[in-house]
Amino acid sequence: MTEAQDLFSLLRQSTDVDPQAIDAIRRTIAEGKDRELCRINALAFASKNGVDEERTISAFLHAARVGIFDISWNVLCPGCGGVLDTNATLKTMQKDEYTCALCSEGYSPTLDEMVEVTFTVSPRIRKIAAHTPHELPLVEYFRQIYLASGADLPEEDLAEKMEAFALEDIELAPGEKAVLPIQLPPEFVIVFEPVTHSAQFIDAKGEPTKERRSLSLVFDRDHVQNQTLEMQPGPLRISLENRTDTRVLPTVFIAGHALHDFLGKRRPFLTAKRLLTNQTFRDLYRTDTLDINQRLKITSLTFLFTDLRGSTELYERVGDLSAFDLVREHFQVLHEIVAAEAGAVVKTIGDAVMATFATPDRAVAAALRMRDAMHGLNEKSGREDLLLKIGVHAGPCIAVSMNERQDYFGQTVNIASRVQNLANAQAIFATRAVVDDNLTADLLRRNALTPVPHEVSLRGIEREIAVYTIP
Repeated sequence: MTEAQDLFSLLRQSTDVDPQAIDAIRRTIAEGKDRELCRINALAFASKNGVDEERTISAFLHAARVGIFDISWNVLCPGCGGVLDTNATLKTMQKDEYTCALCSEGYSPTLDEMVEVTFTVSPRIRKIAAHTPHELPLVEYFRQIYLASGADLPEEDLAEKMEAFALEDIELAPGEKAVLPIQLPPEFVIVFEPVTHSAQFIDAKGEPTKERRSLSLVFDRDHVQNQTLEMQPGPLRISLENRTDTRVLPTVFIAGHALHDFLGKRRPFLTAKRLLTNQTFRDLYRTDTLDINQRLKITSLTFLFTDLRGSTELYERVGDLSAFDLVREHFQVLHEIVAAEAGAVVKTIGDAVMATFATPDRAVAAALRMRDAMHGLNEKSGREDLLLKIGVHAGPCIAVSMNERQDYFGQTVNIASRVQNLANAQAIFATRAVVDDNLTADLLRRNALTPVPHEVSLRGIEREIAVYTIP
């Protein structure tokens, strides 16, 4: 435990890491079950230990940075919640489409809900069963390796839950052959293998038969799905062959209500989108996020742009030194507010800031706080020196790597920037995509603010769009 003690001592030296979160992490590593330390869901961890989500995420990121955890970026099937691909970094996520054999569907990955970020304890700190996943029992392989951290699984009695829809299962070593006899029920049946992600569908219907049929299945890395077979219910002899270099775990499922209910129970999890908009992540992993040739889709991200109005006149009025101090203080305040609202500053351009948020309400909350903060700074100086223009817009975009840092590209970014250009120093301008958000509407109601709509033309945008003034 000496190395662990040293790393935790190093972790505690980080002034922006919550001590309560550190204590919860250390306690779980010391006392938790093995499965509690494999692909940890940071949001579930925060809820279980009564720690703020953002502080928990920050603590896990710092802990991973010093070597206590390994980060995993897992591509998920939105249908069954299975993990289709696992990466140590986003840079290695290069496929344009992933196919789930269990759901028989193909998906183009987005960073919103199809990529989760989890944390597994480093073997240097504590050796757990999942560090050698091909030795896990079948039930724990499904829990810890195949299913995502967003699957809402029972802590105990998982095997009993799976018995409701699993007819038979068998383990095959590399190169091994076996025969699995089953009684085929009048149901839609799936022979599913979670290691190779392969499936054989059997539609069993019609009059039952006593005739014994045979089916041969080969497991390799190339053929993950076969055409659906139609068979009569009755005895079936399944010949299985493992042609991979690892063990396989073929399991016969009844694709009925019990299986769908089991796979359909979900809980919140840390998405890649949320992590990319986290200030701690951007600070710690600034140059280690995306490959220069990657273009990763985000279905909806909220952008906030700010700019100081009349900054040139400010330098002329108060002098370079005083103006520089004021502008620097304003940047520090904006950074703190963005981080406090679970956002991240992407970049600063002159006196302007570009920030991102996972949801529109957090961006609007940040904008309101920024406006109040600028009023406070002006009151302190006794002059109206800091006049902040703010624009907010939400929509789809692409995450890219530019100038050796993670950035964003697309029409949503362009519109957000142009909306900020419309704003004056007294109001916040936001688009319909922002103000129509339910959480944003609740926030504005609580603050007794009524957005005023305008139809405006923006440079480079063919159609007029609705822009709202938040007074």
